[in-house]
Amino acid sequence: MASTPGSDAALPPVQLDPLAAVLSYLIPGLGQIYQGRVGKGLLFFGGLYLLFFYGMWMGQWKNVWMPDATELPDVAIAGQNLGGAAKSVAYRWQFLGQFWIGIAAWPAVYQYAVFDKTKDAGPIFGKFQRMPDEKELNELQRNGNKRWDLGWVYTVIAGVLNLLVIYDALAGPMFREPPAVQPPAESATASAGPYVPPPPRATEGPEAAPAPGWPPVPPPPASSATGGS
Repeated sequence: MASTPGSDAALPPVQLDPLAAVLSYLIPGLGQIYQGRVGKGLLFFGGLYLLFFYGMWMGQWKNVWMPDATELPDVAIAGQNLGGAAKSVAYRWQFLGQFWIGIAAWPAVYQYAVFDKTKDAGPIFGKFQRMPDEKELNELQRNGNKRWDLGWVYTVIAGVLNLLVIYDALAGPMFREPPAVQPPAESATASAGPYVPPPPRATEGPEAAPAPGWPPVPPPPASSATGGS
C-alpha cells in the first residue's frame, strides 16, 4: 500500500500548557475553552458540575467539608504524626477527591481555616460546606436513606474525573496534525520535458537527404593487426 505524503513524518513534540491546566482546575473545561476547544470545554464544564452539585444536593448540601481534627486522636504515617489540614484529610479522605473539582470546593477550605466550634455558622458562607456537628451528622446518616453516602460518592467521582480534564488541558489535543512535507524537487530530466522523437524524413525529392548527423553513423570496424600483403 502506497504511503501518502506526510504519513511518515514525525509528529511535533508535545508542548505543555500549564496555564490551561490551572484554568481547568479552577473551573472544569475552562482550559479547553482557552485553547479554542470550546465544545469539549463546555462538555466538561456541564458534565462534571452536574455530577458534583447533584451529589451535593443528594447529601442535602452537607457532604463536602473538612473536619476540625484538633481534638481527635493523632494519625501517624511513617512514624510521623500528621497535623493541620493533613490530619483533617486523614479523617475525611473523601475531600482529597472532592478538592480537584476546583473553586467549587474552596468554601470547605475556607470554612476549615476559620472554623469556630463556639459558633453555628462561618462568617461568609454560613453553613455551606461547613463541618456539621455530631448530632446533625448522625441524623444525616440515619435518616438519609443512603442518599447522603451516595451523594458524596458522586462528588468524589467528579473531582477525580477533573484530574483527567486537567491533564487533557496540560498536554493538549490527543490527535495532532503532522508537519507539512515539501514535495521533492524535480530532477533535471523531468524539468526538460518529455522526449520528442525527430520528425519523419521524406522519401523522395531534395527533402530525402538525411539531416546532418542523423541518423548517427556507426564507426568503421577496426582493421586486423595481421592483415595486408
